[in-house]
Amino acid sequence: MTADTESLAKQFARPVRRLSPLVIPGAAMFDISGSKNCFTWTRVLSQGAVGNDVTQLQIRVAGWVGVGEILAVDGFFGPATGAAVRRFKAGYGLQSTTETAGPETYAVIYSIQDADCTPRHFSYAEFTGGCGETGFFGGAVSGATVQANLLRVMWQLEALRHKLGDRPIVITSGFRSIGCNSRVGGAPNSLHTYGKAADLGLASAPTQCQLWRTAQSCGFREILGPGYPGHDDHVHVANRDTRFWQAPDC
Repeated sequence: MTADTESLAKQFARPVRRLSPLVIPGAAMFDISGSKNCFTWTRVLSQGAVGNDVTQLQIRVAGWVGVGEILAVDGFFGPATGAAVRRFKAGYGLQSTTETAGPETYAVIYSIQDADCTPRHFSYAEFTGGCGETGFFGGAVSGATVQANLLRVMWQLEALRHKLGDRPIVITSGFRSIGCNSRVGGAPNSLHTYGKAADLGLASAPTQCQLWRTAQSCGFREILGPGYPGHDDHVHVANRDTRFWQAPDC
């Protein structure tokens, strides 16, 4: 084992839970003493890496793309994943902004992650049901698929929140069952029934137009806001295959 390899192995051998904040010279301080290890990375990831650990990383950096871009969550670390990692690191003030994910990158993720792998500022409870219902069943896909889709949405929203100065974002609608979607007059085959959409309400700290504009660099292909019919009281964001952005009043 080389000295570099031994040093890296020692870094990953340390427990995820720590008794003191992680201090990175020239960067922000991240307290991961209470971090939850719902998933733990055990290797440095860079271009060419393949595996579930890459998939887990992609979910968490999916909101750190360029305007109009989306990041495939496919378990392959390619150029797009590298660029998202670089933006994530820069966004959280890490000194190293290479396109490689290692202990410093993971420490930031652990510091903003809860025990169920959701980001700190969003939870499944904010997205459940609709129409007074609870849970994630009765949609267009299974409950497990709904929750997997929502996890990606939440991490994209965490990126949106951070880019807007960590100001609170209020969710007014998340997952809807097919029956609920029909009762509220939702679009047929609405992405809400897949767990791929969220509505951001007027009580959010950023303005509606700030949300609409910044969401364009958070991986959302569907962004609807002020001036689009039925969207003057919220900004709708969703993951879809083609781009559809409308907010005439922004």
